[in-house]
Amino acid sequence: MKRVYKRLNATVDEQNASSIRPININLVQMKPCLNLGCLLTLITILAIMAGGCRNNQSIRTNTDPNQKENLIKANRALVDKDQERIKEMVQHHGWDMQATPTGLWYQIIENGNGNLIKTGNVVQLNYKLSLLDGTPCYSSDSLGLKEFRVGSGGVESGLEEAVLMLCKGDKARFILPPHLAYGLLGDQNKIPARATIIYSIEVVNIMVNE
Repeated sequence: MKRVYKRLNATVDEQNASSIRPININLVQMKPCLNLGCLLTLITILAIMAGGCRNNQSIRTNTDPNQKENLIKANRALVDKDQERIKEMVQHHGWDMQATPTGLWYQIIENGNGNLIKTGNVVQLNYKLSLLDGTPCYSSDSLGLKEFRVGSGGVESGLEEAVLMLCKGDKARFILPPHLAYGLLGDQNKIPARATIIYSIEVVNIMVNE
């Protein structure tokens, strides 16, 4: 099919090419009408053609090679700023927390027992979710246990990372910066744009995927 597709394109190109006729401008033959109006028209046509060539060339070549790097630097600056705010909050409360390479902050408050949660397990959590300033958002007290299959999406990427540190009965605190939570838009409800969130979690149950 690929070869047929290329051949069809080639046929269209050949047809287009055959429909193009060279334009020969014979100034001698045009001499009877070579007045000021004709000259202006001819100059205008040539200018448009030349301008079109230049514009096409500029579209191909005027791509800022530094644009991607500038966006990366801007994103890093935002991430660094979020981490500084989290660090200040942790120090303010005297929480004994550490950060993972992704920027997730964690503290195991009470140890349970058993094996660590693995990708594919279905987990049930008691939880409280608040903003970094302590504003409450959601909790299992009003919404019931949070249940999801680890690794299947549907929850914050930071929460997926967090539960893999836990086993049944563990109680822990996690701080998720925006890029591990609800990102640039928030959840269009109680969590605003670019919000850092705090999860207080207790692992109630782990169902192993057979």
